[in-house]
Amino acid sequence: MTAMAAMTLPALAETAGLLAATGKGLLAMDESTGTCNRRFAAAGIAQTLAMRHAYRELLLTAPGLGECISGVILVDETVRQAQADGTPFVQIAQEAGLLVGIKVDTGAQDLAAHPGEKITEGLDGLRERLQGYAALGARFAKWRGVFAVDGRRLPSPACIDANAHALARYAALCQEAGLVPIVEPEVLMDGAHTQQRCQQVTEAVLRGVFAQLARQDVRLEALILKPNMVIAGLACPTQHSDAEVAEATLQCLRRVVPAAVPGIMFLSGGQSGRDASARLNALHQRPGSPWPLSFSFARALQHPALDIWAGQDANRAAAQAALVHRARCNRAALSGEYDAAMETR
Repeated sequence: MTAMAAMTLPALAETAGLLAATGKGLLAMDESTGTCNRRFAAAGIAQTLAMRHAYRELLLTAPGLGECISGVILVDETVRQAQADGTPFVQIAQEAGLLVGIKVDTGAQDLAAHPGEKITEGLDGLRERLQGYAALGARFAKWRGVFAVDGRRLPSPACIDANAHALARYAALCQEAGLVPIVEPEVLMDGAHTQQRCQQVTEAVLRGVFAQLARQDVRLEALILKPNMVIAGLACPTQHSDAEVAEATLQCLRRVVPAAVPGIMFLSGGQSGRDASARLNALHQRPGSPWPLSFSFARALQHPALDIWAGQDANRAAAQAALVHRARCNRAALSGEYDAAMETR
């Protein structure tokens, strides 16, 4: 580890603790332009820079968001934007008590010689980009590796090794730059694989990731893990209860994740907002986790707000209220106090 990184380790560990151990979670608003535009198209919203700016401003300025959210994950476009009065979005987030994070990977591309599998790119020039984001006020960063699953073949060892190596190199560069890395290995929900197969793959992926983190001398106490829950594929005919998802997820994590990790913040993947909240709640009704467990949700937080807003300024307040309501549902889940009746309040 470099001298600069060693000097910043206590500050990095403190930031990681603020992200994961406050009874709050993260709002991931780091969709790529293509993904954001697809969601806008489905909601009947014009796919323009101005509309993306308006939507992300709506999210960042939602009254009361900081009561449930510890940080926001932005993209390059958003981290450089400002309100009409010139106030940077980063400053708006900071004044709301939110830590600012930045997605730094450049997306998943086809993995050569491995049909159906992806490798996440973006390591070229990353050191300089991280330094620039830190200068803009970012305190943490995020990199996502994706793993497709089938009954027996996928993911291949080559896919696991390549993405684990990229995640570890990214994490080392983050710590060198004074940013907390969020390490996101996502086993995808697409497909008909069973919950047992999801657990088998998730354990293999996490073993590979932590082996590479150790090889790259990444300090575990200064990172956040953002994994998937252990859930059967969306097309699997057998779907499990929230309690069964929680049990399989905790068993998987206990087998593989070192206790030195200061926090685990689950991604929502293809789950609905209600399912994600209910499963997060079930995780907190089971004792014995060595880590704080929280959330880093995108669609599961944003979807109702996006549908209500529909690109109309007149719907802004109602959309913000829907966003904060979903955040409050997830905060209740962090103490095992979420129930379906909250959805009608």
